[in-house]
Amino acid sequence: MNYPIPTKLYELQKKFKDGGYSLYLVGGAVRDYLLDIENHDYDFATDATPKEIKKIFKHTIDTGIKHGTVTVLFKGDSYEITTFRTESDYIDGRHPECVEFIRSLEEDLKRRDFTINALAVDLSNGKIIDKHNGIEDLYSHTIRAIGNPIERFNEDSLRMLRACRFSSKLNFSIDEKTLLAMKEVSEKISLVSKERIKEELFKLIDGLSPIKGIEAMRETSLLKLVLPELYDTIGLFQGGYHNEDVYTHSLLALKRASEMNYPLYVKVASLLHDIGKRDTAKFNGVRNTFIGHERVSKEKARDILTRLKCSNKEIDSITHLIGEHMFSYTPNWSDGAVRRFISRIGINNLKMLFMLRDADLAATLNMGEEGYLLLEELKERVNKELNSKSALTIKDLEINGRILMELGIPSGPIYSIILNKLLDCVLENPELNNRASLNELSLQFYREVQAPLKQS
Repeated sequence: MNYPIPTKLYELQKKFKDGGYSLYLVGGAVRDYLLDIENHDYDFATDATPKEIKKIFKHTIDTGIKHGTVTVLFKGDSYEITTFRTESDYIDGRHPECVEFIRSLEEDLKRRDFTINALAVDLSNGKIIDKHNGIEDLYSHTIRAIGNPIERFNEDSLRMLRACRFSSKLNFSIDEKTLLAMKEVSEKISLVSKERIKEELFKLIDGLSPIKGIEAMRETSLLKLVLPELYDTIGLFQGGYHNEDVYTHSLLALKRASEMNYPLYVKVASLLHDIGKRDTAKFNGVRNTFIGHERVSKEKARDILTRLKCSNKEIDSITHLIGEHMFSYTPNWSDGAVRRFISRIGINNLKMLFMLRDADLAATLNMGEEGYLLLEELKERVNKELNSKSALTIKDLEINGRILMELGIPSGPIYSIILNKLLDCVLENPELNNRASLNELSLQFYREVQAPLKQS
């Protein structure tokens, strides 16, 4: 089987060939082609040194010159090209002490992580090169370290988490010898930066079979080291609607989110939404209860995401979903209650919260149709309010800080107090959202707030 070479890549390799060198496509693009997965994220390897590459092309960027990587600008596109290399001892478990450039593709492929990632294509003829039985492992759906797995993981500890991530991404199983090696050296994951761990973990969660990846982490002790809060939910009895322990429930919620192709934030929230249950569990003689677990889960999730160096947006969005996932809708909610719900959750978060509730319901094995029917009813009522154009946020009010100033109310923190009180009124009675009513209410609230201030 040959790889179909795009015209631009063939022309790129011809520049190398004319200079007396070879160019190969390596890694994920070759693997994904054989699996019929679309991938245009190309990695290239060559026997030309960085200095020689720069002689061939007029326009280059020293992207990672120390490790042999040069970005070539060619016919409107950019290509990262790395010289064949071998690597010396990995003193810190992540980075080689030094890199030596070589002329052998075979030696270069030996230093890679897994057999399925050690495939190459000769871009002069499309021939696929497989020195480590990677194609056989592809077709048997196996993740296998190249050579001695202990050595591979000692070279780069992140490879252990990458094995779990590929297991999720491709729905592959990890070879037993590789799995045992991961378990033996799992504690070395502490050598890896939190940013890299987060990157691999989020890709795992967003993969085709995230349960497979999380379970591989559990089997190798990586879960206990990376997500101890989730690990602590293993075996935690629930009862009631739940046959499953909290850990299994969390995996099933993630499974549902994955099957429904929900956004990444929802998938992460699905996995972490009940991690506060260990701290709030109380046995009532029949089952465990977990009163307030959503608040504890929210804070524990914030600790996890902060530890993993997530962005403020990621942290705030995911923890908000977790903190609100236990909303308890009943058909006797007034329209005002629905509007207050929308205002509290935030219009941009509603869809994701409903997705999280769907994942939670699907993962509750004894739950009947009642939960789904109530969720659908709430969705309909929310959509009705959204379509009515009712005021749902402070920005929707027919009044603002400038108008409060015109009313003679001094600027300061009091504006926030007044505007929030006005919003509460309008959420309950949308007809109050007019200038005359809001002016009158603003002055009334100002007098109410000022009176206690003067007394103090």
